[in-house]
Amino acid sequence: QVQLVESGGGLVQPGGSLRLSCAASGSIFSINAAGWYRQTPGKQRELVASITSRGNTNYADSVKGRFTISRDNAKNTVYLQMNSLKPEDTAVYYCNTDLRTTMLSGLRTFWGQGTQVTVSS
Repeated sequence: QVQLVESGGGLVQPGGSLRLSCAASGSIFSINAAGWYRQTPGKQRELVASITSRGNTNYADSVKGRFTISRDNAKNTVYLQMNSLKPEDTAVYYCNTDLRTTMLSGLRTFWGQGTQVTVSS
């Protein structure tokens, strides 16, 4: 079984920074693409940033220049460095990975449980 565990969320003042981590554990052969999403009450979950197996990245317009997604393949971990945080960044952040559990298995999508980020003075 595969588990994704997020950490690093919390309360931060506007202009501050947080670093989210998403550690994958269990039966993992390789991680393909990974991403961070966020969701606020009453709204759909939206993509914040994604990273391919080759390290190519993509960001939502609202976070470009402020957030950076990265990955450590040796640790099966994906990070989201969030700088210059704004109140509108407040949300539950979820990580998502497409991975193979064995060399011959197809890609499967897994989600973390979410971590709350609150930006407020």
